[in-house]
Amino acid sequence: MQFLYPGFLFALGALAIPIIIHLFYFRRFKKVYFTNVRFLKEVKDETSSRRKLRNLLVLLARCLAVAMLVFAFAQPFIPKDVEVKQGENAVSVFVDNSFSMSALSEDAPLVERAKQKAKEIISAYAVDDRFQVLTNDFEGKHQRLVSKEEAIGLVEEIKISPAVHTISQILARQKQALGSGIGANKVSYVISDFQKNISDLENVKDTVLSVNLVPLQAVQEKNVSIDSAWFEAPVQMLSQPNSLIVKVKNWSTDAAENVRLTVKYDGETKPVGELNIPGSSSMLDTVVINIQKPGWHEAELALTDYPVQFDDHYYFTYNVAEQINVLVINELMPSPYLEAAFKGISYFKVDNQSVSQITFSKFPEYQLIVVNGVNSISSGLALELRQYVTNGGNVLVFPSNTSNVATYNEFLNSIPANELQAYEQQERTVADVNTEEFIFKDVFENKSANLKLPTSKGNYHLNTQASRGEEKLLTYRDGSTFLGKYKSGQGILYLCAAPLDPDVNNLANSGEIFIPMLYKMAISSARKRPIAYTIGRDESIESDNLVRGGESVYKMRGEAKDGKVSEEFIPQQRIVASKVFIGLQNQIFDAGFYDLFLNPDSTLSKFAFNFDRRESDLSYLNSTALQEKIGKNISILTDNASASLENVVSDRSKGVLLWKWCIIIALIALAMEILLLRFWKV
Repeated sequence: MQFLYPGFLFALGALAIPIIIHLFYFRRFKKVYFTNVRFLKEVKDETSSRRKLRNLLVLLARCLAVAMLVFAFAQPFIPKDVEVKQGENAVSVFVDNSFSMSALSEDAPLVERAKQKAKEIISAYAVDDRFQVLTNDFEGKHQRLVSKEEAIGLVEEIKISPAVHTISQILARQKQALGSGIGANKVSYVISDFQKNISDLENVKDTVLSVNLVPLQAVQEKNVSIDSAWFEAPVQMLSQPNSLIVKVKNWSTDAAENVRLTVKYDGETKPVGELNIPGSSSMLDTVVINIQKPGWHEAELALTDYPVQFDDHYYFTYNVAEQINVLVINELMPSPYLEAAFKGISYFKVDNQSVSQITFSKFPEYQLIVVNGVNSISSGLALELRQYVTNGGNVLVFPSNTSNVATYNEFLNSIPANELQAYEQQERTVADVNTEEFIFKDVFENKSANLKLPTSKGNYHLNTQASRGEEKLLTYRDGSTFLGKYKSGQGILYLCAAPLDPDVNNLANSGEIFIPMLYKMAISSARKRPIAYTIGRDESIESDNLVRGGESVYKMRGEAKDGKVSEEFIPQQRIVASKVFIGLQNQIFDAGFYDLFLNPDSTLSKFAFNFDRRESDLSYLNSTALQEKIGKNISILTDNASASLENVVSDRSKGVLLWKWCIIIALIALAMEILLLRFWKV
């Protein structure tokens, strides 16, 4: 047994008061007349013995009452399995409000049970203690310490949220908030179902906080989810089948049969088929998307699965440019072959500029820049082209047969790309086409057919360096490069070893090679834009910056649902060259489509957001599994049928309090004294 205020034990000196009263207590005796003096001595002896016994019992009752009152003020307690600390407490209570907490436990959702336990924990502490109520939302109002009454009010406001964090992130957040308080004792409570994929307790083996885990167990549910989706090709093309790969996962150990998958785009819902997925595994399926018009498109994948449904829908967006702008930089006159090739595609717009009259500021407006037959690349042009490629542009270079190799190599070295060597006048024939790379992939129906491959009467040899990361698209018979590809930053450089001059190179006459090559170079990109983002994970997204001078504020809005008007908000934004980086900062809560705009009447970009799939895995850690993972200063509080969580927490934080029993014993002692004096007559 220990005492919370042992200083009060000095008051035990008050026990001397009833003892002194007892010693100096003199009672008047009455005269009793007896006819026979012989009986007087017997009566006197008997009365004296009974009086001494009664007075001794009264003395003991009084001493017991005084001692118990002193003990009550000293507040004795029996410590439990944790150390009892004195002083004010700073208490953080985390209530898991992720999607998995909507599962049923007996007759109520887990989140409601968690809220009830949070209130019991708060009620177990004193009024002058301070509290933090934390959820997965990590809101600002949950990052401060509040009073007991305010804390209970915050618990009442908790609702299910798509946000989810790991246990280590939660404890770090609690430590940060508790560190700002003045309470000497810092205690953390984590109320959760402890899904396996978020319970990274191995990362928090030791902690300065006194951490208490309160596990809740749900009824085990089966679940199938759309895990992710992506297009097979880096860009989507008009009037062609675009293959979308869909990953569907079965999270339970039982096989999932006849799971229907559908896709909705351009206002139509189309069935994909029925899937049979073995237990604890995933499978890939291919969905064909036919795009009939340019611009932004919204699409949605859906499957049939009960009862967990938040992960049964997957939203994604994609864009097919309404117009592709191409810039051709010529030494003197434009190339009629390039003009003819691009004019064959209606939504291509070609601008020709002389190398001596280039407008560098307009480079970001073009999807492809062709450097055709330029004799010398100036340092200014080299710098602008390198920056253009780094920011996501595509550049195709055809040197002339009289090019200044030194200026070309200075530019190529900055990319970096393989450099030009001496020009050789020798007829050579292309022998191989790389049909595995995007430029020529899915271009030829029959890859083994006899293609009319280009020949050249002169070309530059390219020095080969593995560090340059060359990818050969067209190759001569001897294995040397005719057309190479180099990724740099977010863009791509294409380098042809031979001039485009028809007197030297007949590539322009090989329509089955030349036309698709130019088309796919213009629409390709080294940076693959995500078709979907994850709420809570992707807090920064990127889009093209359309602001040209002046200051403008980008805004975002979601789609209207259930007859409600969509709300718009202003995200954080940072403009870097031709890109704008949007910071979301937990401003998106619902899965669906969101538009980026400057003018409400014109959408600049579309984004799709989906709920985090970490909540799809409904496997949990029970108390036994948690016990194996916990380290120093971490305890587990389980349900106890004989006591409420409030009493359990109170006993752990204060020990088994005995002051109430001291008061009761003191009252019993006083009652015994009264009864002795009232009814024991001597």
